[in-house]
This record gives sequence, structure tokens and C-alpha cells, in this order.
Amino acid sequence: MITTTTATIQGKEIVEYKGLVFGEVVSGVNFIKDIFSGLSDVFGGRNSTYETELKEARDEAIQEMIQRAEAMGANAVIGIDIDYEVLGEKNGMLMVSASGTAVVVK
Repeated sequence: MITTTTATIQGKEIVEYKGLVFGEVVSGVNFIKDIFSGLSDVFGGRNSTYETELKEARDEAIQEMIQRAEAMGANAVIGIDIDYEVLGEKNGMLMVSASGTAVVVK
């Protein structure tokens, strides 16, 4: 499956537009991760705990989007956009959504 943020794919012709596809992941951040991330805040440096959580959620959202495109008969997704939101009463949830247009290219 070809995936791209652009509206075209170099060297490929779009022969059919299948429609919009989405992938969404909502991930809770637990208190143990919060404790370790708090240490990064105190001592400085990058927060690998949250970076890992963010990467995993993004990868899952993209995979879900690809699976939905495949189910529609597409072999590529163009115009991909990834959005991040913090949800919940205490901002304890992370939502990552991936969207794009499923197409058939040759």
C-alpha cells in the first residue's frame, strides 16, 4: 500500500477515487507513566515514555486507515493528515486520527 501526504504519486496515475478513509486511536495514559514523565520534567530531557506512546498510537491509526482503504479495494492512500488531541476530564487520554483519500493507482 502506497501512502503519502501529497495529492499525487510521482510516476503513478490515479484511476479511481474510492473515498475518504480514517483511522482513530484513543489511548489512556496511566499514572505510572505520569510518574516517570514527571521525572523528565524535573531533570530535563526528552520524555521517551510519552514519545513511545505517541508513536505507537500514530502507527496504529495509520494501520487502521490502511486496512479500511484495502477493504474498499484501494492500493494507495493520498493526502494523509494526522491529528492529535488530548481528551478526558484530566487530559488523561490521547487521540490520534489519520485520514486520507483511498485511491487506485496504476
